[in-house]
Amino acid sequence: MNRHKIGTRDEWRAARIKLLEAEKELTRRSDELTRQRQELPWVPVEKEYRLEGPDGPVSLRDLFEGRSQLIVYHFMSTGCPSCSSFIDSLDGTATHLRNHDVVLACVLRNPIDEVTAFRKRMGWQVPFYSSPDGEFKVDFGTSFTDELAAEGPEYNYYRLPPILPDPSIFPRDMPGLTSFVLEDDVVYHTYSSYSRGNDVLWSMFQVLDRAPKGRRDHALKLRLHDEYGEG
Repeated sequence: MNRHKIGTRDEWRAARIKLLEAEKELTRRSDELTRQRQELPWVPVEKEYRLEGPDGPVSLRDLFEGRSQLIVYHFMSTGCPSCSSFIDSLDGTATHLRNHDVVLACVLRNPIDEVTAFRKRMGWQVPFYSSPDGEFKVDFGTSFTDELAAEGPEYNYYRLPPILPDPSIFPRDMPGLTSFVLEDDVVYHTYSSYSRGNDVLWSMFQVLDRAPKGRRDHALKLRLHDEYGEG
């Protein structure tokens, strides 16, 4: 049974125009947040992180591929349906980003052979790298050691309570996005976001938010894009 409010075309138009004002205000606020985001101080990256690419060891600087801007998505693990949906949303932009001086890359802790095979299976053009020791991901707030979990890990700028008596129940990897810039031969960390801070980049959710029934999170069952049935 339909329990949603039913109205006339004139009622719908009046309500839509009222909503439009709220949407315009959100757009203006978003523009202001973009300005503030780009005014954050840049922090020099002093560690020499060593990552693994499909052709061998690489540095963080190598991930820039000759561009001056780099955005790293911290993928939780191969096979993660939510991270995979997120990259499905962004993969088509990779070429456009490269032609706007920005490289989008993914980093995860799985072995590089497993990472490379998974990327090939998914058909993505976004480059994938492995951080086998996890140091890069730990330092940028998306991976957690037993010690961090036991003392109360920080995620999304909040200190979580200690995971006791068994720290192993806490997830070792969480999603996040980190931005870097390469200027005057120095790599700087410029921005990081976590959790729903990245929703605006997730096109599936943005489209669902405009569908009549919304996200219906209770019914949402994400799968890898090659695992959905024909229905």
